[in-house]
Amino acid sequence: MIDIYLCDDEEAVRRQIQTALERKILIESYDMRVVCSAAGARELLDAAENERRGIYFLDVELKDGEWDGFRLGQELRRRDPHCTLVYITSYGDLAWRTFQYHLEAFDYIVKERSQIGPAAARCLEAICGRLLAQPRDPAELFTLRTGGVVRHVPLEDILFFETAPTPHHVLLRTANSRLDFLGSLNELELQMGDRFIRTHRAYLVAADKIEAVDLKRNTLWAGGHACLLSRAGKAALRKRGSR
Repeated sequence: MIDIYLCDDEEAVRRQIQTALERKILIESYDMRVVCSAAGARELLDAAENERRGIYFLDVELKDGEWDGFRLGQELRRRDPHCTLVYITSYGDLAWRTFQYHLEAFDYIVKERSQIGPAAARCLEAICGRLLAQPRDPAELFTLRTGGVVRHVPLEDILFFETAPTPHHVLLRTANSRLDFLGSLNELELQMGDRFIRTHRAYLVAADKIEAVDLKRNTLWAGGHACLLSRAGKAALRKRGSR
């Protein structure tokens, strides 16, 4: 799930952009959501405190004391180096200032009341196209398709994979979700590398999420969930522990 943030001191502009983005997300089934629509920089920064790879629509002419859109973008880029910045402005000739601040803005949207919503939707479509085209570092995200929606799950959020009741399907378990997708644990074991351990023919568990192991009951726990542990899984754990 990719989070989207808006910051503009004009409520009507924020409302128009948010409506257009949410409609686009719904129609296209993007794995995204608008999580914050802020009038000021501090509200947005607080909401995005732990964000990674967020998408930010920022007002250039932000009237918020010491903050303008460029300074806000600079702070967001410092916190979230891989974020996507889109600027909203009343003027179309300010792109050069992004170079001054080393911001690498994705696009500019000029504030024309009748066009700002459609422009934001087109911009989001272009962003999604770029994200899908980018080669992804497997150490950062796991991409899957479930229910017709493409989802990007941070690897560090994954507790384990397990075989699903449906043939040729796998369940991905995080602390807050369970996602069913077409796949094979054998293929995933090769794809995910040393960060995951095949503890049982039905389980592939994130090594750093294992909390406890009960060798007598052939069980281990990850994120509070019990997973099966086979003889081969025990050997894999011992081998990992001896490194």
